Amino acid sequence: MNIRRKYRCFVCCLLVSGICLLGFAVWHLLCSRIPDRMTVSGYGEVPELFPEPVDQWISGEVAGEKPDRKKTDATTARKSEAGDDQTQAEQVVKNGKNGAVVEAAAGEAASDGYADGKSAGDKFYEIEYTLFGKIPLKTVQACVATPKMVYAGGTPIGMYLRTAGVLVVGTDAIHAKSGELCCPAGAVLQAGDYIKMADGRALETKEELIECLGKSGGKSVQLQVERDGELLECSVVPVLDESGAYRAGVWVRNDTQGIGTLTYVDEEGQFGALGHGISDIDTGTILAIDGGTLYDADVVSVVRGQEGAPGELAGVIHYSEGYKIGVIEENNPNGIYGTISGFSLLADKMDQYEVAYRQSVTTGPAQILCTIGERCEAYDVELKEVRRTGGDINKGIVLEVTDEALLAKTGGIVQGMSGSPIIQGGKLIGAVTHVFVNDPKKGYGIFIEDMLKTDD
Repeated sequence: MNIRRKYRCFVCCLLVSGICLLGFAVWHLLCSRIPDRMTVSGYGEVPELFPEPVDQWISGEVAGEKPDRKKTDATTARKSEAGDDQTQAEQVVKNGKNGAVVEAAAGEAASDGYADGKSAGDKFYEIEYTLFGKIPLKTVQACVATPKMVYAGGTPIGMYLRTAGVLVVGTDAIHAKSGELCCPAGAVLQAGDYIKMADGRALETKEELIECLGKSGGKSVQLQVERDGELLECSVVPVLDESGAYRAGVWVRNDTQGIGTLTYVDEEGQFGALGHGISDIDTGTILAIDGGTLYDADVVSVVRGQEGAPGELAGVIHYSEGYKIGVIEENNPNGIYGTISGFSLLADKMDQYEVAYRQSVTTGPAQILCTIGERCEAYDVELKEVRRTGGDINKGIVLEVTDEALLAKTGGIVQGMSGSPIIQGGKLIGAVTHVFVNDPKKGYGIFIEDMLKTDD
């Protein structure tokens, strides 16, 4: 009898422990799906964060205003002078089932920045999310923002980028004139290094490095190298190869080029493109650049994508002075950025769209803008998944091409379409970034606010 009682107690303890662990797992999962902060339109509603029927269990309530710590006394004074009418217009007026309706005046309280205090005049609210109205989940900081308008691209662009120094892509053994097989740079340089200087001379091209090694006469050459953001001093002793030239056994490059798609241009002529950074094909790392040039490009043919073999847009880049359309100033994980030349002429060929923040992006129908033939067109896609929190920033959106015309032309998403704007509900929500290798009809996208946030 005593044994039975102990057994029942043991089973009950296991059951209670299992229920507690399951409850904690569910709580943790729900919390992970709620962002720490969000940007909402000044006139909009905080959207539902969960699909049915989970949305019925989660409720959000505005806990109150959270002042911007960076707000100046001058801003505070101006808001006081505006009177009670403005204050009332900025108040929270209604709580939604799974969020809250927030309204702001069209004046200083609104902002187009993300909820990180970047823009003067940002106004923040705290929204408390609970499970069944009782179990706390997370307190979210919401930033009220005014609509931001940009011109959507969708046109092909040619890119030429100069590396910030001479990029090392690998080392190799060479046959010395003495008959030995050696690699002078093998123990000194690594793939991904940027050689900044050689014997005190700043390097811009690989030809300058080759010249410096060739004139060494077999003596040690002092190098300044950038590795993982740090500057290092090292030296290499070139050897005389079978052709009679002094070499170090290192493969290098100082530029790269390619074709992509323009994503947006703002009213100041600042552009963003690709939705992901340009990486070196050999090292796989994001290229550190020292500027570049944007050229006009034309798509001349299409290689259709197939399962296991992504297709591509084959194009021609017009590398001449008359076809320069801008300068490239930055290359980072979210795309390439710079300034468009003669933007007023280009703007006449593009449509303006309001930027939509990730909280208003939903699964369902959308369109992508891209140029397959002679002009930019809109093609239907279906957003299959919206990943608002965590994960790869370049893969926040999962989409599938449903447009029969595009499928007939390309088989889905192909290389060269990176940066194609994604439109939903008449607003710009993101850009295409990658294709599923095993299913070219599907691909990934980045939220436009992540591209704009970097640009800002």
